[in-house]
Amino acid sequence: MPQFSRRQVLALLPATILLSAAPARAAGFDHARLLANTVEMLAGTPEINARPELAAKLAAMLNTARQRVTLLDRAGEGELFQGLKLGADDVNLRLSFQYLYEMALGARNGLALGQRVVDGLRRLHEGYYGDQSKGYYGNWHNWEIAISTHVSRTFALLGDAVPPELKSAYLTSMDAYLRNGRNGDVDLDSRFHTGANLADITANRILQGALAGDDARIAKAIADQATVFATIDPYNLRHGVTDGYYADGSFIQHHSVAYTGSYGRILLTRVVQTIKMLAGVTEIDTDLVYRWIADGFAPLIFEGWMMEIVKGRAASRTTTGYTDVTVIAEAAADLAEHRPELKSYVKHLPAVDPTAFVSPGSIARYAAIMADAAIPARDLNPAARTVAFNAMDRTVHRRPGYAFALARNSERISKYEYMSGENLMPWFQGEGAYYLYLAGEDQREVFGVDYYTTVSPYRLAGVTAPVEERRTVPELYGRLWYENPGHPLNFTSSSESQNAYVYFPRGGHAFSGGATLDAYGVAGMVQSDDAAYLARGILPDDFVTYRNAAATKSWFMLDDEIVVLAAGVDGQDGRQAVTTIDSRIAAPSDPVTLTRGSWDGDDSEPRWLRYANGARRTAVGYVFLARSTVTAGVETVTRSRRVVRTGNPDTSVTKAVFTVSSGAESLAYALVPNASEGALRAYAGGPLTVLANNRHIQAIKHAGLGIVAANVFTHGPRHAERLLIDGPASVLMKTGERTRIALSDPTMKQDKVSVVLLGRARRLVEADDGVSVRRVPGGTLIQVNTHHAHGRSFAATLA
Repeated sequence: MPQFSRRQVLALLPATILLSAAPARAAGFDHARLLANTVEMLAGTPEINARPELAAKLAAMLNTARQRVTLLDRAGEGELFQGLKLGADDVNLRLSFQYLYEMALGARNGLALGQRVVDGLRRLHEGYYGDQSKGYYGNWHNWEIAISTHVSRTFALLGDAVPPELKSAYLTSMDAYLRNGRNGDVDLDSRFHTGANLADITANRILQGALAGDDARIAKAIADQATVFATIDPYNLRHGVTDGYYADGSFIQHHSVAYTGSYGRILLTRVVQTIKMLAGVTEIDTDLVYRWIADGFAPLIFEGWMMEIVKGRAASRTTTGYTDVTVIAEAAADLAEHRPELKSYVKHLPAVDPTAFVSPGSIARYAAIMADAAIPARDLNPAARTVAFNAMDRTVHRRPGYAFALARNSERISKYEYMSGENLMPWFQGEGAYYLYLAGEDQREVFGVDYYTTVSPYRLAGVTAPVEERRTVPELYGRLWYENPGHPLNFTSSSESQNAYVYFPRGGHAFSGGATLDAYGVAGMVQSDDAAYLARGILPDDFVTYRNAAATKSWFMLDDEIVVLAAGVDGQDGRQAVTTIDSRIAAPSDPVTLTRGSWDGDDSEPRWLRYANGARRTAVGYVFLARSTVTAGVETVTRSRRVVRTGNPDTSVTKAVFTVSSGAESLAYALVPNASEGALRAYAGGPLTVLANNRHIQAIKHAGLGIVAANVFTHGPRHAERLLIDGPASVLMKTGERTRIALSDPTMKQDKVSVVLLGRARRLVEADDGVSVRRVPGGTLIQVNTHHAHGRSFAATLA
């Protein structure tokens, strides 16, 4: 993704907004237009809603409103809506405001509910919201974002039906509840007012400014939201913020969590909604938002499924990866008004249910795109693509027929995210866990919440875990977080200590990254203990920490296979460690078969394995490039979806769980998607060679592709065939008519990395900026300036 300077970010805004010291009258926003845009976005217009493709959305909207009225009529003491007891539960208060908003949508579309909504708003403010001394219990997000979103939108929908004094009272209260802000407004230095959260708050305040006729509020909110457009430069942070989009397409929220698939979607939605709200009021450049979709989202969407590696705690929710992409489809359909090339991408995505869109107008735009035979369906991804999201320790490798997604961690990026009873057993989700998506699958049957429910958290595909039993946060502490406000680290539900040691702890090693060249990739990671274990000496005595297993790992992503090397596998403290080569789930009735070929008749050390699901006509092969004892089998597992998230329905799931694993100290194997038995047998004399596999260097060669690739984890020159690598570094070389080499610094700490290509001297044809090539005794030196490159790959072509 392109870097955007402060000047370019400011160029997104009209000149009047840039004059922050100017009087409010300088902006002169068209409040009526802004409010009309908002109403159209949320409720449609008579013209839009008369279109036949809107019938289902309108019916659902009206049906929901009627259901809320029934709950309103049946409310008991201390409730506005039946079942939502008020006074101590912030979720029930949030839902009460949400239900009033849904009634307001019905009122806007013909139901006589306006006065009842106003009465409900008045009762909530007088009894449960307006008294600042009684409010702000529970989750900060409900008070600073969620409630304000529902209230502001409800006011816009009701228009003049809201008495001015009630509107004024709510505006005062909403400002007062911005307690992580400053003086009732956004604070760009607050760790709470970043990324998607900041986009939410500012979108609310833009709307509030229109409701109040307050140009200064609108101008300030637009300027504040504009900061989320800036590409994060980790070497020049603004307001200390690391949340947002990075040059390589990564998206981070909560300072260290890879989060494109959840908070990234929210940010995209809010920004696109702001663009629609401000249409005809002031224009915002959409070029950067387009790049978010092309470089940030598209690689992470496989056949309409949002990959698990970027969903944080949301991976434990029952909403599916297909539902996640519905949000992207709506945003792309809206942005296609500004960027027509997105129409082909919308058509490329599998058809979604547009009734789930927020905006009726979006449904109309989506329907027009899908019905237009002149628009070709076209992916934003090339058929073969490898994307290194090194800023968030993620890698995606795509080929026709499959996609491979890898989750790593480091001292920069969290090992996992747990929070609020969500993702209860997350411990190894960023520990080299990978997901192999096969074309034509219904991914709901293979991954999603049922994968985490039925597969052991210690046996996620790709994970090396110590043999031990861990306990969840509620099991450890009897609540959804660790509470100890009297300790010097001040453990409360939203404290920085809670974040660092409970919710999303980072790893303890710098090496996590890799290099890409054309559509090929190499990635590596040194597995480490988490921040809590490393800080155990300063933590409270009753705070429980767990030591990790140790391992050095590499992944080499080619055409027909992904090669995985692991060395130095150690359970530590006398424990065993198990590396899971793969775990896959299937319906219990699916005919699953497992076939194998052995080295010399010993089935405990297979040369290859093949897992096949006859019902789905899918298969995965596992080729072992070195002898090791392997355990493989299928078992039927039944668990409740509530084991991974307290808020999930107590629904039992039964799956046939296939697991192949090893307790070896080192491993070398290849994942072969969609493999036949014949293809697996051919690897016996095939193109793959392991050149090195130890804690210093891991390297492979693929003779057919002319590829040599390596990760060097320690200092000192290390050999990989004709490469002499001065590490730490990741290197990928492809030979042919010309030789191409890519290098990166996976530690993100070095000023330079270098490799010598041994043999006759080579001539430089072309190279990325920062690459130098010169002749040295015995070969050709390629040196890369990696200072402040943040893991980026640098390539050179030699002749």
